[in-house]
Amino acid sequence: MVLSGNAVDAEALASAIEAEVSQVNKPDFRTRLLIRDSVDALRGHWGAVRVESWLRSSPTGATIRQMAMADLGPPGFSLLKHSVMDTTKKQTVLAFLRELGTSCRREARIEIGGAIALILAAAIDRRTQDINIVDEVPAPIRNEHDLLDKLAKRYRLQLAHFQSHYLPDGWRQRLHGVGQFGKLEVFAVDSTDIFVGKLFSAREKDRDDLRAMATKLDKGQIESRYLQSAKSFRAGPKLAEHATNNWYILFGEPLPV
Repeated sequence: MVLSGNAVDAEALASAIEAEVSQVNKPDFRTRLLIRDSVDALRGHWGAVRVESWLRSSPTGATIRQMAMADLGPPGFSLLKHSVMDTTKKQTVLAFLRELGTSCRREARIEIGGAIALILAAAIDRRTQDINIVDEVPAPIRNEHDLLDKLAKRYRLQLAHFQSHYLPDGWRQRLHGVGQFGKLEVFAVDSTDIFVGKLFSAREKDRDDLRAMATKLDKGQIESRYLQSAKSFRAGPKLAEHATNNWYILFGEPLPV
């Protein structure tokens, strides 16, 4: 988890610490160092009060506390504190969609892209607040202002939208069905299409998503999608430059031609 280079979910990290402590009687120095640095990272993210509450309720809390207080020298995993976050869970997104769909007064269909589509496909792990709908949020949903406000406060998720011209050609033929939620039918943009779209971006956040996806998606399929479905993107000199740079950073080689 810590060395993956991806976001580290705070709750998952706490569970991993508990599992390690319960399974290993005498962890080696590096493991104890990792546990100490992990608790420090959780304290920086959650705050001392929540960490103390977790330790009191954990069956291995006393042992974890002892390791966290040990004098082990300087941090061995100094970048961990920058990776810990409360990631957006697939279960949370599905619960949001179920409540939204069962509360809709009229039938509607949405196509989700962006980070939420990648989270649903287990292609990335990170925090996001936006459920990005392709082109626009349908009127039967868009007009439910009170409902959307309540859902945003409870789930920390909100509906947003982006234009389909940021996606490769033919993306609609490759949609994946997420499910029928009451009166709401939900589809997700294919992860490889999202990868290719982000490949032409200069944003650091998109580059981070690309790095995370590159380890999960099939490179051959990415190359094929890039060559067959991104002609309009490649026609723009600036966009082509972004793609060239991102591909080299990801794979250490020139773009396929």
